[in-house]
Amino acid sequence: MANVEQAQTTPPAAPPEVPVTVTAKAVKMVNITKEEEGHEASCGLRIAVRGGGCSGFEYALDFEEETRDTDLVYDQNGLKVIVDPVSARYLAGTEIDYVLGMTGAGFKFNNPNAVGTCGCGSSFAV
Repeated sequence: MANVEQAQTTPPAAPPEVPVTVTAKAVKMVNITKEEEGHEASCGLRIAVRGGGCSGFEYALDFEEETRDTDLVYDQNGLKVIVDPVSARYLAGTEIDYVLGMTGAGFKFNNPNAVGTCGCGSSFAV
């Protein structure tokens, strides 16, 4: 009988339970925008990473009514946050804040996994 080697498969690292922290100020701005756009109070914020941007990956924020079975869904300062498992790996430890500055205002991603970012702040490399 031939000796058959079985390939060892290593499961991918599990995403953290809370991959992204959203500051109270950012939650306030998300809720204001959600209300202005006419979304239901139960609507959540999907935080994702997509291929693209000038550094290879870009952040995406979208309002979402429904979740998928594989999504991580948790409460952050009263906001329902939705993150898919693949994005969670890239976002692990990320904090999203809302900042006001001389050049404007917007959401700022503080991602400890990013080894490079672009000037716009919405694109990063790992």
